[in-house]
Amino acid sequence: MAITGTRNTGHRSLNEYARLFAGYLGPFANGAHFYIGGAKGIDSLSLLWLAGSTTADITIVVPGTVDQQPAVAEQAVTLTRGRIKKIVELRASELKPPAYHARNRWMVDHAGMTIGFPHGDEPSSGTWQTLNYTAGQGKPRLIVPV
Repeated sequence: MAITGTRNTGHRSLNEYARLFAGYLGPFANGAHFYIGGAKGIDSLSLLWLAGSTTADITIVVPGTVDQQPAVAEQAVTLTRGRIKKIVELRASELKPPAYHARNRWMVDHAGMTIGFPHGDEPSSGTWQTLNYTAGQGKPRLIVPV
């Protein structure tokens, strides 16, 4: 499963996100493999929750390298390193929107389903682009607005 979501998560508490992840990621976690983007926000929060609350396999996918990610995201990867099965660094030369879109497509292409946590209905957001790419691939998607 690919996980995509907003980077802006300050409008909810950590406990609320834990409840959302338990309700929407938890039912899929037994025997699952999750692909997570390695950014701040939903990526880091879901990584921490999955690593601490499930035995699911986790792959982190970043557009460049892990050390180019925001500090909070890099810290989440460091804290959960023992639970991460694989880290994929796509090594984009520039960390601009095309690199992030390529990362998101890579995750969807390797997953059987996408679970998205969008904040708002902005169609140009990376979350919605990823969810729409998933639909275009004929794969199921679960949308959990936050």
